[in-house]
Amino acid sequence: MSDKEKNPTLVTVVDDAVLTERAQKFKEAEESMSLGATFRAYKKALAWSVLVSMNIVMESYGTILLNSFYAQPAFLAKFGEVGHSGKLEIPAKWQTSMSLASSVGIIIGIWLNGLVVDRWGYKKIMVASLIALSGFVALPFAATSKGMIVAGMLLCGLPWGTLNVIAPAYAVEVLPPAIRHYGPTYVNQCWVIGHLIGAGVQTGLLSNHGQWGWRIPFALQWMWPVPLIIGALLCPESPWWLVRHGRTADAVHSMKRLASSAIDHEEAVALIEHTVRLERDLDFGSTYSDMVRGVDRRRTEIGTVALSSQALVGFIVQGYQTYFFKQAGMPTTDSFKLTLGTYGIAFVGTALSMPLQDRFGRRTLWLAGMAWMLCTMVPVGILACVHQTQSVMWAEGIILMVWFGGYGWSVGPLAFVIASEVGSAQLRAKTIAVARGMQYLITIANTVVAPYVLNSDQANLKGKAAFIPAGFTVVLIVWSYFRLPETKGRSFDELDVLFAKRVPARKFRDYVVTIEDEMPASAKAVEDQP
Repeated sequence: MSDKEKNPTLVTVVDDAVLTERAQKFKEAEESMSLGATFRAYKKALAWSVLVSMNIVMESYGTILLNSFYAQPAFLAKFGEVGHSGKLEIPAKWQTSMSLASSVGIIIGIWLNGLVVDRWGYKKIMVASLIALSGFVALPFAATSKGMIVAGMLLCGLPWGTLNVIAPAYAVEVLPPAIRHYGPTYVNQCWVIGHLIGAGVQTGLLSNHGQWGWRIPFALQWMWPVPLIIGALLCPESPWWLVRHGRTADAVHSMKRLASSAIDHEEAVALIEHTVRLERDLDFGSTYSDMVRGVDRRRTEIGTVALSSQALVGFIVQGYQTYFFKQAGMPTTDSFKLTLGTYGIAFVGTALSMPLQDRFGRRTLWLAGMAWMLCTMVPVGILACVHQTQSVMWAEGIILMVWFGGYGWSVGPLAFVIASEVGSAQLRAKTIAVARGMQYLITIANTVVAPYVLNSDQANLKGKAAFIPAGFTVVLIVWSYFRLPETKGRSFDELDVLFAKRVPARKFRDYVVTIEDEMPASAKAVEDQP
């Protein structure tokens, strides 16, 4: 009888050591590939991640509608009331309720996603969410009261919440380290695309003062689900999810659909299996409660602050810019056109972010973007303190567009990249869920505060509101310098080791992870035996 037959535990130990060596071999082969070769090898994975990310366009389009409706004549004619200024407005309490409803629904959907995706996988939850959304859109489309709008946005928020976690998680799992950031960055691009479509539709319907001026934007949400459902049914399941559920053979089959024969598919799955086993050996958690304990707590903090930054750096101003411009005194048509321009600039900025991340990494680009946004948001507030002429108002709008450019190539896409990369394999969906949940809690605070800050019959701060996000940006710059690590080019197993060793954020870039660092403790013990 052999030693392995006498001691079954030895079989697992030896398998772990062999798996570590296979994983290391595959990583070295992958790192030796040029950027062009990597793109060619994973072009199918890129295509599938693009398709899955298109779900974000729907959420982005749907959530931007209401904030734009508050300045749209057709919507105001149906649901508005005469304010203190003598003009039609949606009362602050109803603005709060309408916008709050979708955020509450999204938070519930996000929390549920962290539970159901781990059990049923990305594909099934995508299909179920898209079917549900197709039905829920009917309520705001057919609304005859502000209450129906609130109920409809709450229900639509549920599938939006599940979909906005699936998209970045799937994208980051099917791509290799060298081009991993392209997936989550495109998720942000989809967010911008949704806003662009929404702003374009609203601008095009400004002259329609009848009911179809606001019903058509809601109805257009029905054009997405059917093609996306077909895509979800055809796309390969994430090999990471399959390995976590012990379906290694299915993971190899999925990898063959994601990557060309230029890579060894079985070795690629071996790296995934090695990472999953390593995390279990390092005692990383897998439940929501584990996220606030030990090493996972730091990873949760980084992902949460990264995504929350999207809401904080533009607090009140971002998302309400059409209403913001109108309250600042601009004509309605100019407000919508300027808003459309800001999204166009954000689109270009996000496209630039992809090669910029190749060159500078996450941390450097993030800090540069923070500095850019601080230096452009403060002048908006300063200009608002002077006499508001037409020239001054346009200057504020143009500077805000410059701000959006910096947001587009830095915090906008990088928040998705960092939050998607920083969580462990076992907690990736939950890390994104918690981070997105916190982001939406801040969005809720924004929803509650913004109408009272901007409305003409409330604080009426106009451009002075820019000082609030400028203050948040200062705090985030300090946090980022000390707490945000560089994750560029690191495989997930290397990130696990770096966090397990509690390497300081500023040393992540230069720390060398060796094969001994990744060897399971049991295998090391066997190797040390004479």
